Amino acid sequence: MRKFDFAKMSSFKSVLLLLVCGLLLNIIPAKLAIACGLPLFLDCTGTVLTAMVGGYLPAIVVGFMLNAINGMSDPVTTYYGVLSILIAVGAALFYKKGFFKSALRLLVVIFTFAIIGGGLGSVFTYFLFGFNFGEGVSAPIAIAFHDVMGFSLFKSQFLADIVIDIFDKAIIVVLAVFLFRFVPKAFREKMNKVFLRKAPSSSGFGSAMVSNSLLRKVIIVMIITEVLLGTLASAIGFYLYHEKSIRNFTDIAYGAAQAATVAIDAEKIDDYIEHGYEAEGYERTKWVLERIRESFAQTKFLYVYKFMEDSVMVVFDLDAEGIPGVEPGKKIKFDPSYEPYLPKLLAGEEIEPIISNDIYGWLFMVYKPIKNKVGKTVAYVGVDIAMATIKTDEAIFFIKLLSLFFGLSILIICVVIELVKRRVVAPLNDMSLAVFQIATNTMLASELDDENINLDKIKKSVDKLVNLKICNHDEIGKLYEDVSNMSRDTYNFMWKVQAQSQRIQRMQEVIIMEFAEMVEARDKSTGDHIKKTAEYVEAIAVQLRVEGKFKDVLTNAYIHKLKRAAPLHDIGKIAVSDLILNKNGKLTDEEFVIMKNHTVEGGKILKKIVEDAQGAFDADYLNESIEMACYHHEKWDGSGYPYRLKGEEIPLSARIMAVADVFDALIAERIYKKGFSYEKAMEIITGGAGTHFDPEIVDTFTHISKNLYDARTRVYQENAENAEKAGEKSAGENSVKA
Repeated sequence: MRKFDFAKMSSFKSVLLLLVCGLLLNIIPAKLAIACGLPLFLDCTGTVLTAMVGGYLPAIVVGFMLNAINGMSDPVTTYYGVLSILIAVGAALFYKKGFFKSALRLLVVIFTFAIIGGGLGSVFTYFLFGFNFGEGVSAPIAIAFHDVMGFSLFKSQFLADIVIDIFDKAIIVVLAVFLFRFVPKAFREKMNKVFLRKAPSSSGFGSAMVSNSLLRKVIIVMIITEVLLGTLASAIGFYLYHEKSIRNFTDIAYGAAQAATVAIDAEKIDDYIEHGYEAEGYERTKWVLERIRESFAQTKFLYVYKFMEDSVMVVFDLDAEGIPGVEPGKKIKFDPSYEPYLPKLLAGEEIEPIISNDIYGWLFMVYKPIKNKVGKTVAYVGVDIAMATIKTDEAIFFIKLLSLFFGLSILIICVVIELVKRRVVAPLNDMSLAVFQIATNTMLASELDDENINLDKIKKSVDKLVNLKICNHDEIGKLYEDVSNMSRDTYNFMWKVQAQSQRIQRMQEVIIMEFAEMVEARDKSTGDHIKKTAEYVEAIAVQLRVEGKFKDVLTNAYIHKLKRAAPLHDIGKIAVSDLILNKNGKLTDEEFVIMKNHTVEGGKILKKIVEDAQGAFDADYLNESIEMACYHHEKWDGSGYPYRLKGEEIPLSARIMAVADVFDALIAERIYKKGFSYEKAMEIITGGAGTHFDPEIVDTFTHISKNLYDARTRVYQENAENAEKAGEKSAGENSVKA
């Protein structure tokens, strides 16, 4: 059976499949736990698995969707959505940090989830429904903590919820890790691409080169914005709800007071005060008042007072919550909170609700006047509602508000971050990486020995930038278009400049080489000396670098310059007379002085070329040419000429040339001598180590000298054979003509 290719599945279908599977893995285990009567929830297996496969956003969506679905039948469940979202964020973070790969670290994951689900869930339940000790799946454990351990009721319930959740989350995490093993690798890689979890721009250049990333700034701005807006919205919502609560409780209190005024016969107020329970209709009226208070459940106290100059006379005072009512006819002194309202109360007028905090508690009090037939106020009905009831109602509202706000805020932040990451950060990082590579390869292209290779690398970097195909129809898209065009134009310009530079460089080298060969041609004994010394200089320099000597100096570029500079080391011979240069015999002292002066003359000629050029062409290697021309006859012990330099006072280029020059002079045939054998030549070279030559260079030269000698011998043999064949051919042609 052929395997399904997840790589070809569209991104939308892939994400939809992940969300549906995650939601089902949340619902099915939870339903099975309920059906089997297990003291577990098992309601976030899909959330954890989705976080492992897809990251923050899909896990948050799955977790929140579960609470939204459950909220259709039980609206309170919706307020627990923030806990599911926190678990989703935690699971994605733990997976990113590698906690799911270690059994020991999994314990941290399980305990964290238990704190969120059990600890915060217990606190949420307390604020939403009040304290319900010994209820729910954790009831037996809570009772055991209280009875055996002696913990307080709240602490017992809190710890019991965490203990149950540890077992619950352990099963969930283990199940999620087990199921993760069966998720196809192709599907996981698909999700990584969809949610940019392993993008090169974020894992490579972005993290390495950008210390304060744009994504981090967006996250900070989003969090600050959400906190500010949430604080403002919560404050406004709480204020409006507070006002609404006050109005609702005021309406309730006035409703109860109004019903009481209807039930009381205003004409009998004085009779009720004087005779109390013995007054006609008193018992019946009190019974009606008690029914009225029961009808308005929020009412704590209901009473009837007649206000006097110095006190109030009790008409009715119902028993409430273990507090016995005051007998009718008794006087009660005014509470200080009444003082601002006494003038109106004594005048029988309506007053605003009063908030009092006395021996009866923190109360919200409403007074309704009882008027007789002539419209005179004979008493007031008082209805008190406990402020704690109002505040508890407001606190529950606030907790619900915060729960929904934080849950939705985290969801919105993750959605925005995903969009910013996909549409802004990732394109910018991809462009930055491509431009960085172009800039890096451009700098490397300045090394002459590698310029062609690096130009190819620049071309690849430019192609990589162009192939990003960022299609944003905004400033990002315009920036990408401009950067791509600029990169292409820059590469084309560099290609043209390099081509022109290479042509000019080749022309320079041909002219200078011809000039050097023209000078050498005056010396009939030198042959191909300049070419061979250039080869020897390059070989020695490369071997020195291989052996780790002078590694700070012997770069590719420097070795390339040495090879280009070497043919000019004897250019000063142009100032030496042909009679001296080609004399067949030993030079006189005067003639030798003139011959030695070719080093000084060579330096002067090359310095003049550099000064006259003034940057008109690439003359960088001429600096090494000047050093070689001036100092290649200096000796390590200071006995050389023309300046009697010694040791490292002699430039490295000249010290290398000294070995190459003498070696070629020894093994080459001259009009006045035959070439020395390899053994004899090396005996002279090694014998001069520490006196004539740099000993380190001689040591390195011994490692390659035999190969150089053999290569030179083969060339001589091939040249001799070619010359012999050419002579035979010429003789045959002359015979035919004759």
